[in-house]
Amino acid sequence: MKRTCLVAVGALIVVSGCGLTSGSPMVDDVSPGTVGRGEPLKGAHLTVTSKEFTEQLILGAMMGIAFEAAGADVLDRTGIQGSIGAREAVKSGDADGMYEYTGTAWITYLGNSKPITDPMKQWQAVRDADLKNGLTWLPPSALNNTYALAMNQANFKKYGTKTLSDVAALAKKDPGAVTLCVESEFANRADGLPGMEKAYGMSIPAKNITQMDTGIIYTQVKKGSCTYGEVFTTDGRIKSMNLAVMADDKKFFPNYNAAPEINTKALKKWPAIAEVLAPVTKKLNNTVAQALNAKVDVDGEDPHQVALDWMKAEGLVK
Repeated sequence: MKRTCLVAVGALIVVSGCGLTSGSPMVDDVSPGTVGRGEPLKGAHLTVTSKEFTEQLILGAMMGIAFEAAGADVLDRTGIQGSIGAREAVKSGDADGMYEYTGTAWITYLGNSKPITDPMKQWQAVRDADLKNGLTWLPPSALNNTYALAMNQANFKKYGTKTLSDVAALAKKDPGAVTLCVESEFANRADGLPGMEKAYGMSIPAKNITQMDTGIIYTQVKKGSCTYGEVFTTDGRIKSMNLAVMADDKKFFPNYNAAPEINTKALKKWPAIAEVLAPVTKKLNNTVAQALNAKVDVDGEDPHQVALDWMKAEGLVK
């Protein structure tokens, strides 16, 4: 069956059989900072892509801006809907690179059911497995956009849970106290709610679980409509809403460390891609991601501008 992908690039929307047929040139007025000295990508024509959510749009912009500073002409094809489309673009050579998550590749694309708990070993396993697919993974960042449960401060003071083991104990002691707001995907994924319940010995009644869209979860948790909500650990709304995040003390959830995923042929042609991206990747962590994501999701700023401002503030580009 032919799969149709919706590609959104700025004001352009292109529907195709998962090929990328449009985009817009990046025209940022940037020069090398700690990134791109000597313009080692001068003469290169590179295409960057990403998925459609805030963090991905920011990371895609960072990659493109780094390439620009290093002298490349860059085509922006960020914002592909769904997880598979952007990866397939890099795999096929329609795009040259993106920031992808190790856990997503290991479980969703490579078909493994059990995550590897050590972040570097997880990245190494993905890197080794994806070489045959024409993809090269460069070293990962500390940014780990994984699942978590969070609660508002009133409920945190009331119940005092700090870990998922604490939540499991509360569910046994007072079943009515543990109500969950989750996405439908999380409610059904092996690396989501079913697996979490199994790993922590939880048994949460179906009547205590409400499925809803991601954005609504945060507002409902803030209001206390549900005791706990499924969140992503790098989401800027965690900080802006002052939510308390439960530690995954048994390390059940996979590591979703962001790392550059590059088309191997493009990397062989332009090996400087690795050194250009290294300083950017090294600065990425959950604190940075939360702050930048909040500028978009809370303050309403443009993802590309947020990426550019941060890279200039960090001295990565001028």
